[in-house]
Amino acid sequence: MNEPAKDAENRDHKKLGKELDLFTFSDAVGKGLPLWTPKGSVIRRELERFIVDEEIRRGYLHVYTPDIAKLDLYKKSGHYPHYKDSMYAPIVIDDEEYMLRPMTCPHHFELYLDKPHSYRELPMRIAELAKLYRYEQSGELMGLQRVRTFCLADAHIICATEEQAADEISKSLDLIEYVAGVFGLKQETDYHFRLSLGDRNNTGKYYKNDAAWEKSEALLRDLLKKRGEKFEEAKDDAAFYGPKIDVQMKNANGKEDTAFTVQYDFCMPDRFDLTYVATDGSKKRAFVVHRSSIGAIERIVAFLIEHYAGAFPLWLSPVQVKLLPISEKHAGYAKEILEQLRAENIRVELAEGDSLGKRIRDAKMEKVPYVLVVGDAEVEAKTATLEGRAGKVGALPIADIIVKLKEEIRTRAA
Repeated sequence: MNEPAKDAENRDHKKLGKELDLFTFSDAVGKGLPLWTPKGSVIRRELERFIVDEEIRRGYLHVYTPDIAKLDLYKKSGHYPHYKDSMYAPIVIDDEEYMLRPMTCPHHFELYLDKPHSYRELPMRIAELAKLYRYEQSGELMGLQRVRTFCLADAHIICATEEQAADEISKSLDLIEYVAGVFGLKQETDYHFRLSLGDRNNTGKYYKNDAAWEKSEALLRDLLKKRGEKFEEAKDDAAFYGPKIDVQMKNANGKEDTAFTVQYDFCMPDRFDLTYVATDGSKKRAFVVHRSSIGAIERIVAFLIEHYAGAFPLWLSPVQVKLLPISEKHAGYAKEILEQLRAENIRVELAEGDSLGKRIRDAKMEKVPYVLVVGDAEVEAKTATLEGRAGKVGALPIADIIVKLKEEIRTRAA
């Protein structure tokens, strides 16, 4: 096997996910329905906390909406005819048809419609970590990258003007580039922009409004050029309600998928009668931007497993520190350190029993960022010997180790 193929195999998230005990699938549960282990759940939870906190800091209003709704809601939005083949079958309850949701937008629009809104409230950024359900064909399922249930970091931004919508699209791209930077992803190396366009002749796939398509595609194209972004164009890859800017990444096997996306919507404001009260007291039609800052949690975890080859940075690592007493007589002191680290919310495991060499090798195989070794010298000096992936740091007081680790976690150093 040549080196690139071997590297791709070693980075494959399906292989590493099993070896590192991050997720699994069960035939009894169903195809494409991942089960997250405790370790995998740590990564997911850290990503969710990170993006929710960052979005709130940027003015997003985080909400919760149901995973199910009446079929009529998706007929109204247009999702049912356009996405019917990739939606789960209707569920009949009390003589009414319901659907597991494939999208969040109709739910967020109904929240917006709950009461009138003034131009002063716009832009209104409604966000949610939303569980979605799509019936992917069996042959298209692949690990965490293509699943039948996923959690999308979704948002819908209600705007008063086209200029405001363009500004919000640019801010959404700023957020996406910030997130990519935190992960250590570089544009043109790890991801690239794609402007996904509609096809005026494909009226079965796209909302019919040629003038709106021309205007909105030009808006996104001009915005990307103004920002100085490199991008490619892809015809017939837009959403049915408008063009979009997709952030494309490749997996370890070279297959390209959309990781994040920003979409301009000229269809839903009409379908849902989304309005706001203007300065003169009249009702005016709102504009809508759909965006996903971190994409589907499942898909970004798959990308990150492969990007880091399973060696996650400290802030994302399921186990951040392995604590290794040299012998049984050092176990009591090791447990004192364990409690101190846990009190500081550092994820630590105590490894005992086998030889020290084997435990160190196991920690490396598990890709744990740091090991702490304690023996006679460390017990006497009230220190621990810290070793990271880059090599041995040395014997340090426990308080200093905690400060070092917490700062690395705080800064999300890659």
